[in-house]
Amino acid sequence: MTDTVQQSADAAADAHEKSLCRCEAYARVTERAALSGARWLGRANDESAERDAADSMRGVLDTFPISGRVMIGAGDDESPLRVGAEIGAGGEPVDLALDPLEGRGVVARGGNGAMSMIAVGEPGSLLRLPDMYMRKMAVGPRARGAIDLLRPMAENIDAIAEAFGRRPNDVTTIVLDRPRHHDLIEDIRAAGARIKLIQDGTVTASISAAIRGTNDHLAVGIGGTRQAVMSAAALRCLGGEVQAQLWPTSRREIDEARAAGIDDPTRVFTTEELAPGEVIVVATGVSNGDLLRGVRFLADSARTHSLVMCTRCNWVRFVDGIHFFARERREEVRLLGQ
Repeated sequence: MTDTVQQSADAAADAHEKSLCRCEAYARVTERAALSGARWLGRANDESAERDAADSMRGVLDTFPISGRVMIGAGDDESPLRVGAEIGAGGEPVDLALDPLEGRGVVARGGNGAMSMIAVGEPGSLLRLPDMYMRKMAVGPRARGAIDLLRPMAENIDAIAEAFGRRPNDVTTIVLDRPRHHDLIEDIRAAGARIKLIQDGTVTASISAAIRGTNDHLAVGIGGTRQAVMSAAALRCLGGEVQAQLWPTSRREIDEARAAGIDDPTRVFTTEELAPGEVIVVATGVSNGDLLRGVRFLADSARTHSLVMCTRCNWVRFVDGIHFFARERREEVRLLGQ
């Protein structure tokens, strides 16, 4: 290879990395969605909250120099974030997984732990799965390699406890509070582990289980394929592990899985299979939770708290943002926690 050709190849590689890896810029996307969604906190209108958050997310993404394709979206065929939608001002092709309001029911009820989330990767970075249920188990780096979705719950909890050097009754398990989890909850209780029941937000639960300081160690249960892929993208950044298995509820869903190239519906997907490429994952808190602070509105500004993660840059950052609503500012910038 000549020097000129090599220089051209290096320049193309540098341009590709710079265009894809604007990690912190994507915080603008989730911040704007969170600011819009947070206005509906406790107002018992989850549809309007998600619609406003989706419109804000789309509005920011359309200014980005990307040619984005929505692989995982939100809403119906009229939604600006529907699956298959093309987003961006033109540029580097990327796949997008978007959830403008993870836990929209939480927002409607005025509860804790809702957030806005985006995952970005080069084409092929996020697995496309049919829309159906999946069994999922997620842990952080300390317990990576210790879990097995096909083993009894008690054995997994024992293995997680051993990985942390603790007893089973020191392990906290996050489970979505749904009737379909009745037997799972009883198995966890029989194993001696603690349980945190949540109303919504399974992606948030997976991230929480992978970050020390939350006192959560395992997220498990049956949720959507969309949440499984987004959880895998996040845990790839955090060094954790996700295992997931399709949970079809009808013959039609089995046929859909086979049409998508999944001949064995019992197959267990790994983290790397669900999110095989380099990914950027950003989440901004909408309401207060163990992981992120929610949006705090002040007289002429608002404060956001975000988590920015990137496998290419190999970093995880917490970003505290202050958003002024007018050029003439009446409020001072305050230190975090003040």
